[in-house]
Amino acid sequence: MFDCGEGTQRQMLAAKVGFCQKTKIFISHMHGDHVFGLLGLFQTMALLGRKKPLEVYGPRGIRKFIETSVSIARLGNAYPIDVQEVDQGLVCQNKEFKVYAVQGNHMVQSFAYALVEEERPGRFFPERANTLGVPRGILWSKLQHGETVKLTDGRVVSPREVMGSPRVGRKIVYSGDTGPSKAIEKLAMGADLLIHECTFDDEMLEWAVEERHSTASQAAEVAKKAGVRRLILTHVSARYSDPSILVKQAGKMFPDVLVAEDLMEIEVPYSE
Repeated sequence: MFDCGEGTQRQMLAAKVGFCQKTKIFISHMHGDHVFGLLGLFQTMALLGRKKPLEVYGPRGIRKFIETSVSIARLGNAYPIDVQEVDQGLVCQNKEFKVYAVQGNHMVQSFAYALVEEERPGRFFPERANTLGVPRGILWSKLQHGETVKLTDGRVVSPREVMGSPRVGRKIVYSGDTGPSKAIEKLAMGADLLIHECTFDDEMLEWAVEERHSTASQAAEVAKKAGVRRLILTHVSARYSDPSILVKQAGKMFPDVLVAEDLMEIEVPYSE
């Protein structure tokens, strides 16, 4: 989860997202509309019997904020909350993905995050396995999982003999609140999806610069320069009851663009 505004737990219920599964939360910055949902979420998780540790990553101040929230909610030791105040670079990793952070361009310390999947195994070629005399079944499975196998006649077959080259995973970048940022542009290079803030339309450029937010065209320019596959605009000001103007402005520079909506689901396909 990236940021946690007020009412997050209600949206999770609507989206049928479980409260007790393994969870990592990445907070971009310490403004209320990005962190005030944590207390309600913590309480809901406790009420539903969560026992698994909850991991929260964020900028300076997130640890004190969470300690105070836990004290107010009287959660006690309902479940472990592991809080880490992050810096730029690699934030966390597991067997499936890595998360990187860079500092954006905002009024307070604010991070953008990139979720980068690990490489996937190359394509398995059954005809190669058949030619080498590898029987279908468990040996095929082992080869597909990167294991070398030994046949009954003593021959050894390695995965590289029946598999293609490893394939890149997907990359999703979330900007947090920010004005145009070279650091975020670099972080987003080649991303499959860039979720970039777009608080204002282009006519409010002067205000956007003053508040260190982005306009539609500025977000689109980041997407274009970074060579991303798709752009989603988020953090839209409440002044826009119809955000189509933002899509129109951004679309002049970057064609594949949408405005985020509550409970929107987006499929992020592999590049190959």
